[in-house]
Amino acid sequence: MAKRIILLCLLALCLFLPATGGEAQQAADPDTAKSIFLLELQGMITAGQAAFIQRQLDTLDPQAVQAVIIRMDTPGGLVDATLELSKAFAAAPVPVVVFVGPSGAIAASAGAFILVSADIAAMAPGTTVGAAKPVALSPVGAEPADDKTINFLAGHMRSIAQERGRPADIAERFVTENLTLSANEAREQGVIDLLVPNLDALLLELDGWEGEKGGRPYTLITAGAPLLEQEMTLRERFQDQISNPQIAFLLLMAGALGIYFGLGMPGTFIPEVLGAIALLLGIYGLGLFDTNTMGIIFLIAGFALLIAEIFTSGFGVLGLGGAVSLLIGAILLPREPLMAEDWYPVFLATAIGLVLAVSLLSFLTATMVLRSRRGWAKSGAFFRAAPVAEVVQPLAPCGMVRMRGELWKACSEDGSTLQEGSRVAVIRQEGLTLYVRPMDGDTQDGDTQGKESHSPG
Repeated sequence: MAKRIILLCLLALCLFLPATGGEAQQAADPDTAKSIFLLELQGMITAGQAAFIQRQLDTLDPQAVQAVIIRMDTPGGLVDATLELSKAFAAAPVPVVVFVGPSGAIAASAGAFILVSADIAAMAPGTTVGAAKPVALSPVGAEPADDKTINFLAGHMRSIAQERGRPADIAERFVTENLTLSANEAREQGVIDLLVPNLDALLLELDGWEGEKGGRPYTLITAGAPLLEQEMTLRERFQDQISNPQIAFLLLMAGALGIYFGLGMPGTFIPEVLGAIALLLGIYGLGLFDTNTMGIIFLIAGFALLIAEIFTSGFGVLGLGGAVSLLIGAILLPREPLMAEDWYPVFLATAIGLVLAVSLLSFLTATMVLRSRRGWAKSGAFFRAAPVAEVVQPLAPCGMVRMRGELWKACSEDGSTLQEGSRVAVIRQEGLTLYVRPMDGDTQDGDTQGKESHSPG
């Protein structure tokens, strides 16, 4: 009897052990199968790219994702976007690995801040990091920023490096001395953790990597882990493009030209509508990067002068003044100390080219209108072909009328008031001013003139 009991116990134990081993293997599978997100950070660091990476870090499931790798190649970018990324890395639920690659890639200016902010920093041979000294835009190009900006960013870089266990003095010199290090030098100085030729080699080096995140230890198991590349949404791509100061300025200028020609040649509404859309997009883009208040004031003054040119017949003088104001506004507009120095000459060339184009178009338009009006006045054909105009700004006694799709300054011949929308007959021209009288059936001094024109006698 005792033998049977012992035999049954051994049989039960044999059945239990495989089941227990299977459960243990299943419990281990989720850890080994945790995926790794791969994000790309290429070109200028913009608000759109920052929003993309923040969304990935905020919405990932740490039970399914064990780490995020950001492959970076950037000459610099927007300050706010860079600082937001630094904060997002610190708050991420999983370790963030920043890899500067492939060979030939750079992590300059704002890119140096992002690399130092990573939980694990890696570079490929033939890459560089540094050159993060803040710059400011001037009429002659990029020049060092003021001491206040340099000291603030240098202190912030030191703080980030200390928090990540990297050499704070080297990180600070990126900002104060424009220090640049090759990948080998960065590894020797302890700025980065790994020197690997490519992404596959990085995954091999990360396998078994131990660290601490948010006060909790972690161990990366990258061997055989799925690498999932994430992409931007349409909105993030839109923000990425429009938050580029150069594109925002292009939209502003396109909007100004559209409204300028739309108001100068009314009737189709297409230039006005497209110009208004471009102008609004440009204003939205301005809100995504740091700007100088005086630059915005000069831009507003420039737009106002361009519009005034249309309504006052300034012979191109107001338009030229508006173009100059736009140029000054463009030079003063962007205040982004972590942009690449090479970006500023390109921006200046674009701004100057656009302003010259606006000035030329304004001058040509004013010249053509002036010649045509003088020709009509000299031949008299203008009044024979189109003696009727429409009041677009009340004449009291002077205002504006629309004649043959053009806006003219006009005065009522007898000094009376003519309301907006009234149809008037052109009597004569003196310089660029038309003298008109109300046509039969239209009002003068409100409804009184209409009544008088239909009274007996």
